Amino acid sequence: MTARPEAKPAGTGVTTGSLARILGVSPTTLRSWDRRYGLGPAVRADGRQRRWSPQDVAMVKEMCRLTATGVPPAEAAQTAMKQARRALDEGTSDAGASGEGTSPADATPPGPRTCEPAPGPGGRTTGGSPSRSPSALPLGSARQECRGLARSAVRLDASAVHEQLTAAVRFYGLVTAWEEVMAPTLRAVGRKWESSGDRYVEVEHLLSWHVSTVLRHAYAASEHLRHGQDTPPVLLACLPGEQHTLPLEALNAALAERGVPTLMLSGAVPGEALDGAVRRVGPAAVALWAQSRSTASVPLAQHIASARWGIRGARRHSPVLVCGPGWERGSSRELLRPAGLRDAVRMLESLHSSARP
Repeated sequence: MTARPEAKPAGTGVTTGSLARILGVSPTTLRSWDRRYGLGPAVRADGRQRRWSPQDVAMVKEMCRLTATGVPPAEAAQTAMKQARRALDEGTSDAGASGEGTSPADATPPGPRTCEPAPGPGGRTTGGSPSRSPSALPLGSARQECRGLARSAVRLDASAVHEQLTAAVRFYGLVTAWEEVMAPTLRAVGRKWESSGDRYVEVEHLLSWHVSTVLRHAYAASEHLRHGQDTPPVLLACLPGEQHTLPLEALNAALAERGVPTLMLSGAVPGEALDGAVRRVGPAAVALWAQSRSTASVPLAQHIASARWGIRGARRHSPVLVCGPGWERGSSRELLRPAGLRDAVRMLESLHSSARP
């Protein structure tokens, strides 16, 4: 293992928590890198919170860049520390040649390339330097949180992915977190997967699993808002053949946050089962998700919308929302077509309120 480069105390620096937020990793990951590879602050003050100097930050950024390109962590750590040592030696040599006594810890070295945001449309970036990593995801002008989340997913840093998703929901609320953090990152990972053969499928699976986990946790945490309600639920289902359930899970969690009871049937529900559930439950409304045109079925949606239930002489039917990019606009006047998650939540909340006894 390459010796850890030494540096003089700088008196200032960033904390482990701050550095973790900057890099889009978890503090646990930074501590693990320090413990396993010696990739921690060069100067440690006893009894004080550790501080990371500019050299330390540059070194860990290089570690991020290398692991994001697929370099094994142990090898990436060795390379990052060698570059930090080289930058430190060059800084000391330059200071001696100029007759100045500048401490290496007081200046930022000519930093290695880091895992910064990918260029947006037209080659512009939304902050920082363009990433030269072949693993950079096509995020365009997405939020900075998307970039941190994408970097963590590419590194397969499960704890950081979960931490960032949870923080996004807590800080922005579930609807905004889905629309501006989760969905853009999922789309970027999906595009990267499609354009690179079978590569990055593990990244897509990791990210999807943790998004689903966070959404289901949000749903479960809102159970007290729905407890004891004697009102018909909103029924949520994917059409036959449709396996993309995450957008429907986001809708399920968002409705739960607002105290709207739901009946989640999840993916690929056969038409007969969907029809039977509607007639047995008598939902306040039905939301049907189709990701692609191959799974969107207007005749099935119309059939569900026309299904009658209830006692003879007072039979009712459930309004049907067709959600997702698979549906063509204006395909049927009797079907409601929300513009997105926020619009679907608003419509279903209103339909549920009007269905109360």
